[in-house]
Amino acid sequence: MPADAPDASGHRARLRRRLFEGGPDALLDHELVEYLLALAIPRRDTKPLARALLTEFGGIGGLLTADAEALARVPGMGETSAAALKAAHAAALRLLRSAVTERPILANWQALLDYLRADMAHHAIERVRVLHLNARNMLIRDELMNEGSVDEAPVYVREVIRRAIDLGSAAIILVHNHPSGDPSPSRADIEITRQVAEAGKRLGIAVHDHIILGTEGHVSLRAQGLI
Repeated sequence: MPADAPDASGHRARLRRRLFEGGPDALLDHELVEYLLALAIPRRDTKPLARALLTEFGGIGGLLTADAEALARVPGMGETSAAALKAAHAAALRLLRSAVTERPILANWQALLDYLRADMAHHAIERVRVLHLNARNMLIRDELMNEGSVDEAPVYVREVIRRAIDLGSAAIILVHNHPSGDPSPSRADIEITRQVAEAGKRLGIAVHDHIILGTEGHVSLRAQGLI
């Protein structure tokens, strides 16, 4: 069947109608990806490509968080189609982030976890972020501090504390991901958290938590009594 045959446009119209009438849960993952790709590649049947992408990246979470270069390497993809997927991910993150910034973090914990999971849980390399809070526990800065390999990203206590001083942070939350999927803290994770907490305490900067994310869930070192 030609890619721009009437049946293809009819199929997309049916997807669009289901989306409008049934909301985001009305379409399966491959159908959402298929429709996004169709906006960028209107004259192709994008269903096989959507399925191939979900298989390649292990699901919709891994697909949307993949970097543009990795997406473009998949046969059938190009800059325009990769940009369509990255734009969808960016829009989702902005929606989740807006929920985080509107209220004090400690009173809005689930919104924070939802945002962090969407942004970090599926990354293929380890990344370390620091969330800086003011005296009212409102988010004032969300910064990527470092990134490393598939199993390690260095954290330097002095750099974390110096940046908190520069920003006038009253408190910080450490965040990093485990590309293995298992969010269980390592001995090194626990030790560096305690070092940062001790250094911050001397300067009146609280470490509220260290959150570790993976595809299998998340771990709060504070909740486990490790801070």
